[in-house]
Amino acid sequence: MAQTPTLTAPAVSVRSLSQYISILFVLLAILCFSVPGAFAQDTQEPADAAPITAAPPADQDRQIETRLTGIFSEIDGLADVAITLNEGVVRLGGTVANETAAERALDLARRVEGVVAVEDEMDRTRSVEDNLNPVLERTEGAISDAVKAWPLYAIALIAFLLVALLGHLLGSAKRLWGAIAPNPFVAQLIGQSVRIAGIIAGVLLALNLLDAMALFGAAAGSAGLIGLAVGFALKDTIENYVASVMLSLRQPFRADDHVVINSHEGIVVRLTSRATILMTLDGNHLRIPNAEVFKGTILNYTLNPQRRLSFKLGVDAADDPIEASAAGLKAMRSLKFLLDEPKPSAAVEEVGDSNILIQFSGWIDQNEADFLKSRSAAINVVKTVIENEGFTLPEPIYRVRLEGMPVNLTDQKVESGLAAPKSQATKTSKKALKPVPDNVDVSPDDDVRQQVAKERKVAGNQDLLSNERPTE
Repeated sequence: MAQTPTLTAPAVSVRSLSQYISILFVLLAILCFSVPGAFAQDTQEPADAAPITAAPPADQDRQIETRLTGIFSEIDGLADVAITLNEGVVRLGGTVANETAAERALDLARRVEGVVAVEDEMDRTRSVEDNLNPVLERTEGAISDAVKAWPLYAIALIAFLLVALLGHLLGSAKRLWGAIAPNPFVAQLIGQSVRIAGIIAGVLLALNLLDAMALFGAAAGSAGLIGLAVGFALKDTIENYVASVMLSLRQPFRADDHVVINSHEGIVVRLTSRATILMTLDGNHLRIPNAEVFKGTILNYTLNPQRRLSFKLGVDAADDPIEASAAGLKAMRSLKFLLDEPKPSAAVEEVGDSNILIQFSGWIDQNEADFLKSRSAAINVVKTVIENEGFTLPEPIYRVRLEGMPVNLTDQKVESGLAAPKSQATKTSKKALKPVPDNVDVSPDDDVRQQVAKERKVAGNQDLLSNERPTE
């Protein structure tokens, strides 16, 4: 005799069994909460149902049954629905393909006059054939309609292409938009807007010819949601783009201007649709997003060629600061690269423990003199003149107290020649006169600007800044 094979049950761990039991309880809970609601929905009476009469009219049930049978026989998918009616209560049995067909049958039954209630006893078969055949029939009908209407589709396509081509040609008229717009960037933006408007107009015309404007409304709603999502995702890019438009219109600086933007200093190379490009004074390229430039602090040194230079020099606390200031001002007025108007100035800044600080100021024309070179030359000249006039530049002074030393230690050093009186040291410094620098080169340094010019020449017309428009 053949042995019957034995089946060994797979080992199930306690943890796996507990997980299965938990899933089962969750499914049962979902069924407990959903099934009563479903049954309540099936047996729910219409909100605007007529009041139930005490005695139904004669033959009313038979008339309702005949009416519903005729209606269901004319609708695909409802021919197999069985109708039982008693005292105005309709029971729908039989089979339907899916839930959609069942809901349609229930709705039709409720709409018949004289129906008191509708009970759902239909069986949903969920068969592939019953659910697939209607879809295939609708697809076949759509293809047949499209074949019949191909001349209309061809006309709609030709109309769309003609309108879109006209918008493209009109948007490509760079000379026209360049004459209207204040700069190339705005002209390009107008051209792109005209092209997009041409495409949209072509789509509207084609849908109007096909009598499908409702499709455009649905597509516009979807496009709005998609645009909102894309807007959040590309917020920084859109912000930079809008800032580019505003900077090109307002134009707070021009190409080749010396600016400081949010502590970044350099020469402006160009303005693009995304960033402002600077060349630092060290010759490095610096890209700053236009959103930061538009919201940031901009210091333009080129807009006003006159610029003030300032520096501080200290003299000894025993010297007269007024005489030292007059000597320094006399030296500054002799410098040719400093402007006569506004005049150079000097003021006592601070009196320290062992020195007096004097601040000297003067103005230069940046087109004729370099700022750093001029400031360095002015400091050197004023320092030399002050020293030649006998004023002592302060040095750190420390007082040391020695315990147990005689009080007249300083006097003994003076008598023995170890320390000279201050008046004698001053006289010695007056004799050692230093030559006052003359013919100092303070011409502007054009190395960085030459590199900027080469960079702009290579880039061509890819700059949104215009030298013909004023800066704001």
